[in-house]
Amino acid sequence: MPLFIADLAVSSPDIENLGAIPLNFTADGGNDTPSIEISGAPEGTVELALIVNDPDAPLAQGFTHWVVYGIAPDATTLDLSAPGVRVAPNGAGQAAYFGPQPPVGHGVHHYFFFLYALGTPVEGDPSREEFLATYADSIIEQARFVGTFRRD
Repeated sequence: MPLFIADLAVSSPDIENLGAIPLNFTADGGNDTPSIEISGAPEGTVELALIVNDPDAPLAQGFTHWVVYGIAPDATTLDLSAPGVRVAPNGAGQAAYFGPQPPVGHGVHHYFFFLYALGTPVEGDPSREEFLATYADSIIEQARFVGTFRRD
């Protein structure tokens, strides 16, 4: 199986890679939506998708915090009001960003911000699991950064 990594990049000026997510971006501290920066979409990209997942959550598939489809291949930032951009349901069933809120005393959780460059458009608003099952063959490239958070 080929690796889908090259020039695509995703980051946030609000969250340092592998650093602690500031409280205001958590469900306990305001649930502010972090800014997302994008670069390097490969040739053939039809759209980008962003999915934020916590694999440390005590659920079979972890917990999905944010699902965004329809991001233009030439986007340099995530603009939720841009034409075609849509937010799909998170693990709580809400079409919104849901900040970290791991169980108290459960230790450090890791929040993976995955950006996918796709060769075909995403139809509808699939869940993270549905997206991965349906569009895995359409992924041209992927990138990620990771934030951490814990509740003591």
